[in-house]
Parts: sequence; structure tokens; C-alpha cells
Amino acid sequence: MPTRRKINSVRVVFVVVVCILIIAGLASVFVVKKGLSSTGNGDKNVVFTIESGQTVDTVAEDLEKEGLISNAKVVELYAKMSHNTNFVAGTFELNNGMSVKNILAYIQDSTKLKRDTIVLKVPEGKWAKEIAAEISSIYDGKYSAEEILNQWNDISYIQKLAKDYSFINVDDLNNSNYKVKLEGYLFPDTYYLEKDDSIDDITRILLDRFDVMYKENKEAFEKSGYSVQQVMSLASVVQFEASSKKDMETIAGVFYNRLEQGMKLQSSVTVCYALYDDFSNPQDCETNAEVESPYNTYLNEGLPIGPILNPGEEAIKAVLSPKHTDYLFFAADIYNKVDGKVHYSKTYEEHLQICKELGLNL
Repeated sequence: MPTRRKINSVRVVFVVVVCILIIAGLASVFVVKKGLSSTGNGDKNVVFTIESGQTVDTVAEDLEKEGLISNAKVVELYAKMSHNTNFVAGTFELNNGMSVKNILAYIQDSTKLKRDTIVLKVPEGKWAKEIAAEISSIYDGKYSAEEILNQWNDISYIQKLAKDYSFINVDDLNNSNYKVKLEGYLFPDTYYLEKDDSIDDITRILLDRFDVMYKENKEAFEKSGYSVQQVMSLASVVQFEASSKKDMETIAGVFYNRLEQGMKLQSSVTVCYALYDDFSNPQDCETNAEVESPYNTYLNEGLPIGPILNPGEEAIKAVLSPKHTDYLFFAADIYNKVDGKVHYSKTYEEHLQICKELGLNL
């Protein structure tokens, strides 16, 4: 027969378990309630695009990234349980004052599509002339690529921009040898444009995005000891040379080491840009190291005279905060003969051996 003490112990355990379950239940209710509520008061409008074939989980993740919902998993579960998953592909204008219920209803209603929006996608590493061609294409030839590039090369136009953007230095950009004066500042991102936007409107939208990045990292820019143009020039080379954040930081460090020791950068990607209209194959960059150009870092000491493409934030931050090593050389296993990685070395002899193993010709 159980003793009174044992019975009391069982009762205590039972009460504790019940309390834990109640607390867990209340916590779950709180999480769900918060996850289905609006994230703000409606003061932030967001142009939100759903691609054809997107699943409910990726849509929820994108909504969370945009700050329109607070918990993608809760929204994903709610959408499935409430059968609110028939999203319409296209662009909508949402705001942070909308509840999850309102958002899900909105993005399933084709009448709510923002029909006049034109989407411009600028991936990391694109040349200005490629971006100009894309703008011309999405505007159905309303603006020619040549017309856009002419404006990006117009020093009087750049002088006007400099009044609104502190990162633009007219003296740095006033160089007749530049392929495109605004190369490097056309920040990679997805942009939502209007059909009536002018070339100036479009340019400023891209520069506005660069300005956000610049202001967030302004202290690092100023501490670097380099001008914005020089940082962007090196970042553009790093962007082309590396595919991962880790390698970007290490390669940026390698280039700094070479600059400090008075060595030429000898980056084949600068040859690609030096070739410009004559460039069609990556192999061309490896076999034309003697091409005459102020961009060619095999012939010229220091940095190329300007950016060779439009780098993304990771490459820029890698230049602003490089990894410090003793490496002076690197070689990428582009043929995957060894491991597909970037290999680093401290001496030219080590570098030659690595290149031999990777099947790379110097």
C-alpha cells in the first residue's frame, strides 16, 4: 500500500508536468499569434515579386527577408492548413502593416498585381555594358544600350550626380581612358522600376542602393586608406577572381600583400576587361597578357585605373576587411583536377608547382 509521502510526490510531479504543458501551450500560442501578426504599422511599402513555380516555403522565406512577416515556418504551416497556397506569379506592393491573413489573400488575387512594374536583375560581376543592354531589353528598346552608356559616360551628368551622392568623386571619374565612368557603382540587386522611368531615374535607383551600402560601411571606407574608386577597383577584381566569401577575403589579402611589396597584381581578369569588345572566351584572358591597356595589371603596376565590373557587397567588404596572410600567389582549380578549390602559396616556386598539378599554363 503506497505511503502518503509517495502519493504526495506523485501529485507534485503531476502538477509540475501539467504546469509545463500549460506554459508550453501558452508559449506556442504566443509564437503563433506573433507569427501571424503584422510586423509594423504600415509605414514601409515593399514591392514583392513571386516567381513562377515558387513554393509556399520559398515565398514565406522571401516575405520574412523583406520584413513583412516574422516567422516563415509559422506562415508556411498556416498557409497550408488554411489552403492559402495558390499564389499568383508577378509583382505586388505590400506593406508591413498587413497581417499574414491579409498578405496571403493579397498575393492570391491577380487583380492586385502591380502591372506597370519592370523588374531589373543585376547579378554580381556584370559589366556596365551588359546592364545597359538588359535595361534596353526590359524597356523594349525605349532606350538603346548606347544611349544609356553615353549618359553614364557624360561628365556633366556625373557632376550633377556628385551633388547628391557623396561617394562620387568627379575628379576620380573624369578619365577619358575609362570604358564606362560609372562602372563599379551600378550595385547588384533586384530592382523594381516603372515603365515611365527615365535613364536618370533608373541610374539613381541603382546608385541609391550603392549609397545604402556605402553609408553602412563608410567608416571602413575611410579607414582603408584608399579612395572609393580604388576600393571599388580592387573589389571588382576580387569579385571576378573568387566565388566564395572566404576566398574573396583571402584573395583580397593576397592582392594587398602584392601591392605592399611593389609586385604587379597580374590578374588575368583585368585582361578580360582590357580586351572588352574583343573578349568572348575566358581563355582569351590567359593568352593576351600583353594587350596594351591601363586596365591590364600584367603590364601596369598597382590597381587597374578603374573598376572592371560591378562587384557585390561581399567582395567590397572583403577588400575593406581582408584576411591577413603571408600568401603572395593563388591559383584556382578551374579544371577540377585536384579538388576544385583555390590554392594559395607564399613563393613563386610553390605557385609554379601548384599550377603544374592543376594543369594551368603560365
